[in-house]
Amino acid sequence: MSVKHTALSIVFLVVWSTGLIAEPKVVKVFPNGLPADAVKLPEDRIAKLKAANTDERIAYVAEPTLTLYPAPKDVATGCGVVICPGGGYNILAWNKEGIELAQWFNKIGVSAAVLKYRVPRRTPDIHHEPLQDVQRAIRLFRSMADEMRVDVNRVGVLGFSAGGHLTVMSGTKYDELAYPKSDAIDEISARPNFICPIYCAYLGNNYSDNKPELGDLVKITKETPPAFLAVTFDDVHRGVQAALLVAEYKKAGVPAEAHIYAKGGHGYGIRPTGNPVETWHHRLAEWLESSGWLTK
Repeated sequence: MSVKHTALSIVFLVVWSTGLIAEPKVVKVFPNGLPADAVKLPEDRIAKLKAANTDERIAYVAEPTLTLYPAPKDVATGCGVVICPGGGYNILAWNKEGIELAQWFNKIGVSAAVLKYRVPRRTPDIHHEPLQDVQRAIRLFRSMADEMRVDVNRVGVLGFSAGGHLTVMSGTKYDELAYPKSDAIDEISARPNFICPIYCAYLGNNYSDNKPELGDLVKITKETPPAFLAVTFDDVHRGVQAALLVAEYKKAGVPAEAHIYAKGGHGYGIRPTGNPVETWHHRLAEWLESSGWLTK
């Protein structure tokens, strides 16, 4: 991490230790009600899923929300990120792949909003309702630019595993409105300025990770946002799929950076693992800075 980032981290930790940072604000993604095609699960299944909810693993979300982490004023760079935790579109790894990363982003002056998108899977098209949630979340995040201390032209999306797949979909399907417009916020662009799929899952056909291929859903064009990817080679075929994704970026002439570590598996977030992959988020900070996203 650069001297600049170290200084920002020290400022953040001092502010945090003095108790000046309040509990994060939580806002509804669809305050006017869910889209009309929202699928309602049977009540007996809902009860079982709610009973399985923990701080680490959220097994049931009916009402998508954003948990807001604006960067402290003294360190805010104007960059913002919507975070999509992973969990196979069945659960959300809430702390490990959501809250912990939002807090780290704040240390480097990035405002963050953790998206609690709808799980478990509700339709054969398993990313449909989560795509509604992330499109609306990006618009909502931009509508709160002043409160979140962000520049609307420096808003990205980062996601882990299934959340990484959702991140890719946010960057390739932003021009396909996934739900009917309901208010002025839906007139705001849903195109991320950059995307960060981390140990991204489901890039193959039929959401497969088992073949070294990209599926029909993954369409990279010259309008696709720039990307940062991190993954391990021993993570099924996800490392190879990440490399193929970067190749598609090259064909389209869009900047991309990928870090494919030899080993480390899957699902580590930013927690220590004893493998070099545990430093991937420092490479992300360097990429954000070198790409200009952290320039005030």
